[in-house]
Amino acid sequence: MPARDPTDLSLLQRIAARDTAALAELYDRHSRLLLGLILRIVRDRGEAEDLLQEAFVRVWTRAATYDAMVGGPLPWLVRVARNCAIDRLRARRVRATIDAPAIDVAAVEAATAATGIQTPEATVLLAERRQTLTDALAGLPADQRQLVEAAFFEGYTHSELAHRFKLPLGTVKTRIRAGMIAMRKRLEQAV
Repeated sequence: MPARDPTDLSLLQRIAARDTAALAELYDRHSRLLLGLILRIVRDRGEAEDLLQEAFVRVWTRAATYDAMVGGPLPWLVRVARNCAIDRLRARRVRATIDAPAIDVAAVEAATAATGIQTPEATVLLAERRQTLTDALAGLPADQRQLVEAAFFEGYTHSELAHRFKLPLGTVKTRIRAGMIAMRKRLEQAV
């Protein structure tokens, strides 16, 4: 089909004059080609079908702006459809970065507790918590970190830690308390 098909040119002129039958005919002539193009861009059939409709709405509203001197009707239609698809991809990317919903911690924990099944959200939440805790712990001075890890992960009492590390009991308590305060500050900043 030639790029400057006189039928397409006539249809665009009729659409600019608000002839809905011309829009339907143009749709019948090129919808398969444009749907294929949009589908290659967005990779979702349902979304591609919606975008095809959006592209033809743009054709309806912008047919009067078509300039035959710039190019043929078919390349213009392809450009309109391609721009619709690319606009959607950009909007999707912006929404994903700005409007990314935060995980509802209470809902995830309630669902996991009720079903006993670890959901993907719960897995992500647990991994995020682990990483945040690991980062906070890694930020402690070595003498505090050793005592906090031994007390909370290995189950040693303060007295046992004093004996194990050959430190006065007061020093063990002070270092653990200082480490916990520092971790709390880091964790509050992370949240």
